[in-house]
Amino acid sequence: MSTQWINVTNDDGDTFDAYLALPPTGEGPGLVLIQEIWGVNAHIRSLAEQYALDGFVVLAPDVFWRQERRVDLPYDKPGSEKAFSLVKATDAEQNGADMAATVEYLRNLEQVTGKVGVMGFCFGGQLAYRAAAIGKPDAAVSYYGGGTHNHLDLAGNIQQPILFHFGGEDPMIPSEAVNSIQEAFADHPRAHFHVYEGADHGFNCWGRPSYSQKAAALAHGRTLEFLAEHLSPDA
Repeated sequence: MSTQWINVTNDDGDTFDAYLALPPTGEGPGLVLIQEIWGVNAHIRSLAEQYALDGFVVLAPDVFWRQERRVDLPYDKPGSEKAFSLVKATDAEQNGADMAATVEYLRNLEQVTGKVGVMGFCFGGQLAYRAAAIGKPDAAVSYYGGGTHNHLDLAGNIQQPILFHFGGEDPMIPSEAVNSIQEAFADHPRAHFHVYEGADHGFNCWGRPSYSQKAAALAHGRTLEFLAEHLSPDA
């Protein structure tokens, strides 16, 4: 496996950084991996490398590049305070367009031999949802996408397969919010939902107190199965 930072150009001609992780074979289906609010930090880079070892060409874009490039924050109080201030300064629609542009950039890399998916966590989970609504990825995965239930007007635009993971004890995304998202996708034949009993918001992140090894392992396996089904060249 190899990693490096590269430049991505969006539809406005602006460039931003993204962390590229190539699988040991050097090629495979593409996966855009979208950060939490703490930036493309050690956890997100390790996830990119994990999915590269699973055989995907992974690209993790720097979402906050308009505010500060290559944000890399810890999960402590000062890091979290800065992270939330960065989120407030961003435009979610603009960020979603950047993510869709990243999908197209990745699709055109010579190392990508299959289709291209998008996957995001927390803040990035909503951006993955937005990128899917724009129609660029072939499949999407959203881990506890904060605020998704406030943008269900976009749900009808999503035609590709989409997988949602939620924590059953997530105070930021209560069961009512999860139910509203499920209802919005009730007629979508390829929308899948998993709710992890006892899991909190951020259960997939080993750097946060809410980490749940069991829920993270289950979600990882289900995500791999979903991506293998929908991103392989013959899917």
